[in-house]
Amino acid sequence: MGTWPVVQARAWARERLANAGIDSVDADVRELLEWACDVTSQLDLPAALDPEQADKLRGGVGERALRIPLQHVTGRMYFRSLTLLSVPGVFVVRPETEVLAGLAIDEAAAVVAARGEARVVDLCTGSGAIALAVATESAHTEVWAVEKEPDPFALACLNRDRIGACGLHLVRGDATHPATLGFLDGLVDVVVTNPPYVPADEMPTQPEAAADPHTALYGGSADGTEIPVRIMRRARTLLRPGGLLLMEHSPTQERVMREHAARVGMDEIDTAADLAGRKRFLRARAPKSAHSSASMTQ
Repeated sequence: MGTWPVVQARAWARERLANAGIDSVDADVRELLEWACDVTSQLDLPAALDPEQADKLRGGVGERALRIPLQHVTGRMYFRSLTLLSVPGVFVVRPETEVLAGLAIDEAAAVVAARGEARVVDLCTGSGAIALAVATESAHTEVWAVEKEPDPFALACLNRDRIGACGLHLVRGDATHPATLGFLDGLVDVVVTNPPYVPADEMPTQPEAAADPHTALYGGSADGTEIPVRIMRRARTLLRPGGLLLMEHSPTQERVMREHAARVGMDEIDTAADLAGRKRFLRARAPKSAHSSASMTQ
């Protein structure tokens, strides 16, 4: 078998994915070509694919045309400056969550500037994406990340070891349980979390989303707030006075998440927008004095 000109290979892949109803055809074809040729840029692609590269591309395009998530086809996903491993059964990190990580990194930097060091906790870390971004982009910052489910926890460990993030401590446990990270109660500067929050009537229907585990999506109640509220309560205990909680949620939960934050005794509550202008990141601080602690609800 001879070589396959990359121009022809690209056209073939585009047609196959377009016919399969893929929305992000051009981006997916670029990624599949780079993956098949083991390069990191379109500029590094060969003029023609050799037989091994061609077979790899055909197989990858075939899987993607079946609506298998691109990240599961290639075994990798991107988050800020990181290339992370991706495996079936673990939530595929979304681009909008990069904004949440950036908010945590900015707050950690402010704390370091004021005090010389910072402590950050990532609850429901999944693949470890947020925690790894904070650990690799924040100087003088120690990061703890908690994950309950075995497959995501194992993947987070692999990603940490592969990247070499020595400042990240991974803990297997229930992020809402008082004993989890109990030694950090009242000592944490930032709690950042992308918990399961999807309301029952917003559960995604596209085929790719079916590959994400239900436990990583569903918020535990019809309105999707049961698990996030439990996370808020745990964060309230972990945070030092004035410490910041950052939580991703659905844009439809903007108001109710702020209300819940107030009920658990948080101050300075607002909502940040993602890059598309959708309000989806709760920001709330632990009280800077003890006067508000009595407002915590059980």
